[in-house]
Amino acid sequence: MTIERNPGMDLNLDWIESIQVNKSATERRAATLGTRRSVKKQNQVAWLLKAITLIDLTTLAGDDTELRVKRLCAKAKKPLSQDLIAALDIADLKLTTGAVCVYHDMLPTAAQALEGTGIHLAAVSTGFPAGLTPFHLKIEEIKESVKAGADEIDIVITRKHVFAKNWPALYDEVKAYREACGEAHMKTILSTGEISTLRNVAKASMVCMMAGADFIKTSTGKESVNATLPVSLTMIRQIRDYLERTGFKVGYKPAGGISKAKEALVYLSMMKEELGDEWLQPELFRFGASSLLGDIERQLEHQVTGHYSAAHRHAMG
Repeated sequence: MTIERNPGMDLNLDWIESIQVNKSATERRAATLGTRRSVKKQNQVAWLLKAITLIDLTTLAGDDTELRVKRLCAKAKKPLSQDLIAALDIADLKLTTGAVCVYHDMLPTAAQALEGTGIHLAAVSTGFPAGLTPFHLKIEEIKESVKAGADEIDIVITRKHVFAKNWPALYDEVKAYREACGEAHMKTILSTGEISTLRNVAKASMVCMMAGADFIKTSTGKESVNATLPVSLTMIRQIRDYLERTGFKVGYKPAGGISKAKEALVYLSMMKEELGDEWLQPELFRFGASSLLGDIERQLEHQVTGHYSAAHRHAMG
């Protein structure tokens, strides 16, 4: 399915200032998501296979090497073992992850490894993870990453704009990043664990969408608090509001801390209930994760054999 890209709009401060979040109601709703229903047996297999296609398989470590990135790309191209594919009878699905996400320095290696696969290549940018490098260097970093083969750019916002409620500054910043991205899609990281309140999260989400974000994303994965269900509900309800007012769909990416298949199922259920089936596709939903795929493999293997394998049998790279 082709999604018409969000072009952004003029900053509407009246709209931003009118945004309210009922914290207790949001937390109550979030608390019910994992308890009201469960997905069993063959339905669970289908949902877990869907989750694999939504993963941004990620390595963002200071000791990353070309060999590690090549192995990660190989995993993205073939996320399940041949034995498991045969047992589940899913060879015709030609399953891959949604994307591979790396630092700029590893883009040439990843681009070569993924060439011709259709798997997206994402780079973290703009002084990731703190976002405190000079602005002109952030713009150049985006352009260099696009030139090096990234078709998705994960940018980080300047948190002080949120603390100061300087929405015009945040809007101008994100709009400039979007322009620098060109045809590459932009995922805007809010670092929700660092911007304090759900109201800040909601307003920052809307400002970023007004500035042209293709995705809004919770976290860098480097914060002490990353993706949570209350934050996710807050963000996706802003996505719904933006759609209702503008007609444009914006994607959502929870990142950091989602390492278990059971958690992924909760997020998929939430997206389906809050935004509908359209958001259960890689054009509109991604998991920022590294260890999640390994646990999904273990769950699928359990469906086939009745036994859980050791986690070390499902290394990422």
